[in-house]
Amino acid sequence: MKAAARRSPAAPPDFAAIDFETADYGSDSACAVGVVRVEDGRISRRFHRLIRPPRQRFVFTYIHGITWAQVCLEPSFAELWEEITDAIGGALFLAAHNARFDRKVLETCCRSAGIGAPRWPYVCTVELARKTWSIYPTQLPAVCGRLGIDLDHHQALSDAEACARIVLAALKAGWRPSAAAPSPLLG
Repeated sequence: MKAAARRSPAAPPDFAAIDFETADYGSDSACAVGVVRVEDGRISRRFHRLIRPPRQRFVFTYIHGITWAQVCLEPSFAELWEEITDAIGGALFLAAHNARFDRKVLETCCRSAGIGAPRWPYVCTVELARKTWSIYPTQLPAVCGRLGIDLDHHQALSDAEACARIVLAALKAGWRPSAAAPSPLLG
């Protein structure tokens, strides 16, 4: 019997939170990824890797501190894909802050690498924070501050863990993901 089939209806869903940092304005320029896997309501795995993007020009070093010199010898997205999917595991959905951005980066990097883009549904923690607690503004530091979550903003693993903790807090507050009801779940 599959693990999901054994779970009670009230059991928290298994999911993964993901965050990308990009080198430039291209959605294919992921230079770091963080994944935090949650199983049975607890963080079960943390994964962080620097990624060698397809171009040497870095526009966003001032935001995340990552430079070409730090990633030039790192694996490309295609070379890391198996590790990334292993970290995500059998997640029912991916959570991300401003999920449209991270979904676009993931899909574009997959397309550029010749990999079929996965079709996980996403939960946007911006929308989740608004709907669950009426938090405004909803930048990640503001949400984390309101919920008492530690954050090293624009460090991919820290941002992913913050998203995982936002989802866990929302689950504790009674939120449940449902594709049928209006929610922060993005198809």
